[in-house]
Amino acid sequence: MRKSLFAAVVAALLAASALLAADKPEPAVDLAKFEPTADLCKDFYQWANGGWLAKNPVPADRSSWGAGSELSEKNLEKLKAIAEEAAADSAAPVGSVKAKIGAFYRSGMDEKSIEAGGVGPLDAELSRIAAVHDAQTLAAAIARLHRRGINAAFGFFVTQDLKDSSVNQAWLYQGGLGLPDREYYVSDDEKQKEIRRLYVPHVATLLRLGGETPERASAEAATVEAIETRLAKVSMTPVEQRDPKAIYHSMDLDELTRLAPGFPWKSYFSGIGLAQPGRFNVGQPEFFREFSRMVGDVPFGDWKTYLRWHLLHTEAPRLSSGFVEENFRFFGRVVTGARELRPRWKRVLQAADQEIGEALGQLYVEKHFPPAARARAREMIDNLIAALRDRLGAIEWIGADTRRQALAKLGTIMVKVGYPDKWRDYSRLALDAGSFAGNVMQAEEFELNRNLAKIGHAVDRAEWGITPPTVDAYYNPSFNEIVFPAGILQPPFFDAGADDASNYGGIGAVIGHELTHGFDDQGRQFDARGNLKPWWTPEDEKRYNERAAVVEKQFSGYVPIESLHINGKLTMGENIADLGGVKIAYLAFHKALARHPAPRVTDGFTPDQRFFIAYAQGWRRNQRPENIRLMLATDPHSPPKFRVNGPVSNMPEFAKAFGCAAPPASRAEIW
Repeated sequence: MRKSLFAAVVAALLAASALLAADKPEPAVDLAKFEPTADLCKDFYQWANGGWLAKNPVPADRSSWGAGSELSEKNLEKLKAIAEEAAADSAAPVGSVKAKIGAFYRSGMDEKSIEAGGVGPLDAELSRIAAVHDAQTLAAAIARLHRRGINAAFGFFVTQDLKDSSVNQAWLYQGGLGLPDREYYVSDDEKQKEIRRLYVPHVATLLRLGGETPERASAEAATVEAIETRLAKVSMTPVEQRDPKAIYHSMDLDELTRLAPGFPWKSYFSGIGLAQPGRFNVGQPEFFREFSRMVGDVPFGDWKTYLRWHLLHTEAPRLSSGFVEENFRFFGRVVTGARELRPRWKRVLQAADQEIGEALGQLYVEKHFPPAARARAREMIDNLIAALRDRLGAIEWIGADTRRQALAKLGTIMVKVGYPDKWRDYSRLALDAGSFAGNVMQAEEFELNRNLAKIGHAVDRAEWGITPPTVDAYYNPSFNEIVFPAGILQPPFFDAGADDASNYGGIGAVIGHELTHGFDDQGRQFDARGNLKPWWTPEDEKRYNERAAVVEKQFSGYVPIESLHINGKLTMGENIADLGGVKIAYLAFHKALARHPAPRVTDGFTPDQRFFIAYAQGWRRNQRPENIRLMLATDPHSPPKFRVNGPVSNMPEFAKAFGCAAPPASRAEIW
């Protein structure tokens, strides 16, 4: 069908759709979102979404706005009702999930107490920082901040050993920066240099709000910038961190002490609550070598300034209005481009989801996630796995041994849908309706203790790394699992009552995306048990890398804003997953059609056309320029337009469905 005919069909359908009732769940294929005059073969994203993009500017309190944002807002409204009911229920049993949610929400909504408290909730932590006078007390102060969720100097967390996924271990990782990424400190890009210039006055303002005189705060802000810049210069880039082998360096305490002798690591581990750390991973040895030098040549008074800043910086959103507004002015307006602060209730709920998300999620799924949705989603996932199995069996460029191991890995992928079968135990978390910042720090310390207790014990593969209300999904290579929370299993991505074209183009492509992550340039390095272990023959690895280079080149050629290109190396894994995800979803969709044939035409479109339209409309998003720039610098995902146009431009199935020119034989294709 030619472009002009498509435009006429869409125009007629748009007029008819305006007469339909507006209170039905949003469909995955929505005629009102089209821009029928766009050339769908050249810019399918614009053709499928242009009408929506023109009518849905980014809200003032957002830096971007799209399908996921709309669904997240709907989920927030549901969570608000749950939290308000919990907060008002004085009869909730002490220590119950409902009582803890109620206490957390009340503390965050109590503006009067928060305003009266000022910086008071941080007094105990500030006193500990003030006591720093040598390396030992510096180590104790950093450990204390890490326990409270403030990642000053470097990061500490617990996760699986990359080379032995059956055990958990401690990780030391680069960190300690206030700006989003190292590039903000070292780049010659004019926009990032401007952000850097505005950062120092922001630091000074928060230090002044924390009690310093204006003159002293200005001097101390320059000190903070100097320390952070030095840390940034020895930090690995986001691209370098994508190589799992480059961030794996197993050590014990003696080896770390030889690497970085200027910091009392034994005191730090004791302070963090891990007196016998055993073997642990040091993500970036060069970073810790330089940090060790800095402990010796940066005055301890400067370290106190730096630690005080990071405490204020992290907790500013939970303090009185002066802190909140200044934090938003810089990180909201300057860095992301948002124009207005989000309403308090939304900010408090987002904090609750981050800190006690499974408690909140437990009540959420009871009210908003029916068993039928879980069953239908699981059926679709099984179909996607079957489609990928067929694809792995048919691909000609991999040899028999690699194919056998790839199929074995696919066969062991764990699937998690909706919510955990066993909920997290919050009985040891003490919350009250008092200090909001205090409750957040208590929750952070509870989570750290929970994770420290894992060391030396078998990995719990039933655990979730995402909360049930979240509009997202993920693949975890160490677990070899795909996870789809209840939050995303709703229209427009998924509707248990919708047609297969809508669901496979929507959530089906998301499922395919996560499955493909098991075989992207990072995921393919992990075996069926989740261990970082070679399993590709050298010949097949060479062929894979040649194909991946085509993906890199294609996406590096896209220019989302001004003269800034997508970083094809940074976005490699997500681009491979997008390409494979749509392909696998399409194959699974046709498996479903073989069992349940669809009408030849619905709303003027064939089943194949509806599949691709649903995919494109699921990625609709308007973004502020600041948000795009931040994304290009730090995000492993490509901007939405290219997550649509990139994959479909490589698919003969798309070209056939819409009468476009077939893609060249040299197109990007792996799975």
